[in-house]
Parts: sequence; structure tokens; C-alpha cells
Amino acid sequence: MAVRPMKSKEVAQKVTKKESLFILDVRNEDAFQDWKIEGENFNYLNIPYFDLLDGVEEILDQLPNDKEILVVCAKEGSSIMVAEMLSDEGKDVSYLEGGMKSWSEHLEPVKVGDLTNGGELYQFVRLGKGCLSYMVVSEGEAAIVDATRMTDVFVNFAKEKDVKITHVFDTHLHADHISGGRKISEVTNATYWLPPKDAEEVTFKYSALEDGNNVKVGNTTIDINALYSPGHTIGSTSFVVDEKYLLSGDILFIDSIGRPDLAGKAEDWVADLRESLYSRYKKLSMELVVLPAHFMIMDELNDDGSVGEKLGKLFDKNHGLNIDNEEEFRKLVSENLPPQPNAYQEIRETNMGKITPDEEKQREMEIGPNRCAVR
Repeated sequence: MAVRPMKSKEVAQKVTKKESLFILDVRNEDAFQDWKIEGENFNYLNIPYFDLLDGVEEILDQLPNDKEILVVCAKEGSSIMVAEMLSDEGKDVSYLEGGMKSWSEHLEPVKVGDLTNGGELYQFVRLGKGCLSYMVVSEGEAAIVDATRMTDVFVNFAKEKDVKITHVFDTHLHADHISGGRKISEVTNATYWLPPKDAEEVTFKYSALEDGNNVKVGNTTIDINALYSPGHTIGSTSFVVDEKYLLSGDILFIDSIGRPDLAGKAEDWVADLRESLYSRYKKLSMELVVLPAHFMIMDELNDDGSVGEKLGKLFDKNHGLNIDNEEEFRKLVSENLPPQPNAYQEIRETNMGKITPDEEKQREMEIGPNRCAVR
């Protein structure tokens, strides 16, 4: 049987459609345990490539006969070799084209909804990293929020929609992934907005994103007024779009809340985080659909592959929004934290413009899951 490559887009569609897939991951056990392709109906077997150099006969009885097998490694080379060995044994097998590096970079655009005056809102789901970016489209114009470094995806999508990118926003200075905001603004001449309290060390020009800004995109106003929401970072800012959607950045997620320690300021920023979530957000309409900048687990995906939930529902079910005792809240967000993101200091410096790693280095810096939330 021929071995065929399976593109990340095809795997992404299997995730969102909740199809079954058997994954043979041939990376080392620690890499697999830290980060893998996740799907509700996926099954896994992790056997390091080095254990298969003498052949695959010993694992054949652990592999299904009635499911397609996808072999996965870091860059694709090892998975091709293992897939060919399995094919020689009569297995229906594919390999992940580009490996986990490709999976980390894939963005799946999902339409979130229509806006009042004919515009549209799209969410770009980075399944392999848990990142979420947005594009507001209205009357021939587009604004992008929290773009990833895979900038061609956004620029090409805007071309497909026949719209001009006029504004690019980052809700905060990211520490887990490299922002594509500045690059997109350079390519398209769009205005690049950053919260000034997060931008004190940046080396480039930007427009200051402050309370009172109302930025119009076609017929749609992105309302930034009174939504300065520090806590994850000191400059974190949320956006209300079309009085329907709350782009919460890394302050509030579907199943958790933002961590305050990625600039080394956990103790200092706990009070800001609580104030943003328990006071500022409490004053907003509970009908707003919360659209965060990250998701943590595949259970957070809706049936259409999007990530979002009404604010009122989150105040009901999100544990991080229901801690009355301030000391208990402080403990949760300062002690109950996952490991720091991979290379997060270098990522922050890249997003400040202090360093300019080449593309391969940027890929390495971002490898691994997102870790922006409190557990």
C-alpha cells in the first residue's frame, strides 16, 4: 500500500468533526506527554522512533486493522520511515506532513457570526497551540486581533474576502507566541495598536490603545472604552465588537482565567486580575459572547469548531469567576500555575522588537502547548 502524507488541515477537520483517528506518535515519551495532537475520538500509541529501527513487527498487534493510522514525529522524516515499514506490513497508514512543527502552525478559520450592519467576525483557531486570532470584516475593511506569526493566512484571507486590512490589534504583549501584528501592519499599511503599559520597552512605533478609543472598521465599531482589563499583563485590554462579542484576550478563558506571572509580576497583578474579572466584567452585558485569545482543552471547542461562550454562562460555570474569598483567589492564581511557556522571555523580547530570530528559531521558540491559564 502507498504511504500518503496527511496535511494538518485534514487532521484539523477530523478534530472539529470529531472523527476517529489512530495516531502512532514516534517522538520521545517526554515530548509526547508534554504536547500531542488532541481529538475527542483519537486513539494513541507512543513508541519512540529509536525503538523501531529494527522493525515494526513487535507493535503490529497494538495497531488497529479497521482504522487509518497516522504516524507523527517532530519534523516528518522519522514518521515517513515508520509509515513505510507499516505499509510493507499491509497497514493503511499516513504520515503527518511537516510533523508537529506543521501542526503547531496550522490555522483554521471559522465564522463566528454576522454583525449588525452586514459585517462578519471570523476566528482563526490554531489547534496545535491553542491560540485564537480574530478578523472583523465590514464594508470592504478588516481589523485583525491577536494575529499569530503566520501572517500570510490573514493577508490571503483578507484578499479572498476582497477587504483591506486597516487596523491590527494585540490585546497585550504576548509571552507564549510571536505576534504577527507588526509584520501585517508593515505589509498592509494598517495601523498597529498596542496597550502602552505593555509597550514601554518596544523598539518600534505603534498607536496607543487606551480607554476612550473607538475604532471603526467599515460599519462596525470596536469599542475599547472602559475595557482596560489588566491582570494577565499590566496593559491587557478587552474589546467589545458590535455590542455582541467580548474579545477577552488572555484575561478570561472558557474553562479558566489568565495567569498573572509571565512578566514576573504574579503578586503585583493579582489584585488587577480580580478587579478586571469581578468588577469590570461584571458590569458588562451577560449576553456578550466571550471570545478569548487561547483555549486550553479540546472540550472547549463548539460543534462548529469555534471557541466561545456567553459571559453569563461563564459567571455560572467558570471556577475562576466564583471565588468569593480574596485570599483563596490569590492562592489560585499565584500558586496553582503550570510551567512557564517555552522560551517565553525570548518571545516577549521578540514581540518588543528587541531581538529578531530567524524563522526556524521562531518555530523552535513556540513549540509546545500554550500555558497562559491558571490550572
